[in-house]
Amino acid sequence: MKTAAVVLAGGSGKRMGAEVPKQYLSLDGRPLVFYSLKAFEDSFIDTVVLVVTAGDEDYCRREIVERYGFRKVAAVVSGGKERYHSVAKGVEAVAEDVSWIFIHDGARPFLSREVLERAFEDAKRSGASVVAVQSKDTVRLADAEGFVRETPPRDEVWQMQTPQVFSAELLRRACRELSEKEGELLAKGIRITDDAMMVELLCGQRAHLVTGDYENIKITTPGDLEFAEMLIKRRKNAADRAGKGW
Repeated sequence: MKTAAVVLAGGSGKRMGAEVPKQYLSLDGRPLVFYSLKAFEDSFIDTVVLVVTAGDEDYCRREIVERYGFRKVAAVVSGGKERYHSVAKGVEAVAEDVSWIFIHDGARPFLSREVLERAFEDAKRSGASVVAVQSKDTVRLADAEGFVRETPPRDEVWQMQTPQVFSAELLRRACRELSEKEGELLAKGIRITDDAMMVELLCGQRAHLVTGDYENIKITTPGDLEFAEMLIKRRKNAADRAGKGW
């Protein structure tokens, strides 16, 4: 069973307030997207497709893929307007003989081997698996006026992460269905926010939740980047104490 990862590294990162897109911001001396690619490079994943902002393809091949020697990156393709457009373009670039596809945010630098393996084992049982963590906080749903409408039980509330893992056949079918039904969904006010939602809406396949890692954060704001620097410093210190090096 061949596996592929689609790493999403497009977007402008407006909330970061930086002069360059967040996926290229420096984290411990390397671009942010380096860490996601490195996680897959060192894992059981067979091949990687990197999805970037249109016009950045040559830069990413030269300054990221070639510079850091990522041998598993088989293609660098441009993304689309919405996340699901970028996913579809990435999936289209995956080789036909691949059986399982992992979708991962390039702005999540702390993906671990353990999470990857858990997600894959879960996906092989369920057909669709989503890495997530249970909410530590009480979550309330509000009405249009801002008043509390409902308080769901905290043990039923999960925060979605990536990777999200699907059988390639299922994900390809969802992408084909979306290309035909996007206008209809938008007309109904349905906004697809992640890959599992796309698969459930268009193929009727619910994703199974598998426990992720609270440190598998998505870098969105300057505060997130500061926290990521702290995590790396802590991991370096731990590695030094263990005599393993970073």
